[in-house]
Amino acid sequence: MTTTPMTEARLLTADELLRLYSEGVRGELIRGVLCETMPTGQEHGEIAALLTAELVVFVRAQALGRITTSDAGVWLERDPDTVREPDVAFFSAAKAPPGRRVTGYSETVPDLVAEIASPSDSRREVHDKAHMWLSHGVRLVWVVQPETRSIDVYRPGEAVATLGDEDALDGLDVLPGFACEVSAVFGPRPADERPQDAP
Repeated sequence: MTTTPMTEARLLTADELLRLYSEGVRGELIRGVLCETMPTGQEHGEIAALLTAELVVFVRAQALGRITTSDAGVWLERDPDTVREPDVAFFSAAKAPPGRRVTGYSETVPDLVAEIASPSDSRREVHDKAHMWLSHGVRLVWVVQPETRSIDVYRPGEAVATLGDEDALDGLDVLPGFACEVSAVFGPRPADERPQDAP
C-alpha cells in the first residue's frame, strides 16, 4: 500500500481519522500526521484477495482467529497516534476472540501481517515497514513482491528469507499447518511470461 504524507496544521488523533474515513478520506496516521492512502490497482487487489481467501479458509475451518484487510486499521501508538493499515492481517483467537465486535480500530497487534509492494514502493520502504510491524510485536511478516512473484518472510531476530514462485508459503509457528504455493498468491502467469512449452 502506498501512503503520501499530507500537510496538516495540527496532529490528528485516531478518533478524528475514523471520522474522516466516514467522510471519504482514506489514509493512515503516522505519529499524528495524516498520510493519504493511494489506490494501488487491480493486480494489488487481486493478490490481496487470493491471499486473504487462502488464509480465511484455513483460519475459519479451525476457529483460529480473525483475518482483516486494509480497511481495518491497527492503532499502534498514542499521543501522538499511529494507525496503520496492513494489506492482510491475522489475529489469533487468544488475542481477538471471534465473537467480540470491534467497531473502531483494533488496539491489538496482529500475529501475522502481509504487505503487498506497490509499483511505487522501493525495496527500502517495504523493508522498513516490515521492521516497523516486527517492532510492535508482530511475529511474522510477509512482504509480497508482484514484480518478481516472490515473498520476503520476516521474523524477529532472523534473516529475511525469500520464497520464489515454486516455493510454499508456510505459517510456521504463527499458523501451524497453514501452507500454500507462492504461485497461488499471484495467480496464473501472464501469457507472455510462460515458458514456451507451457499450455
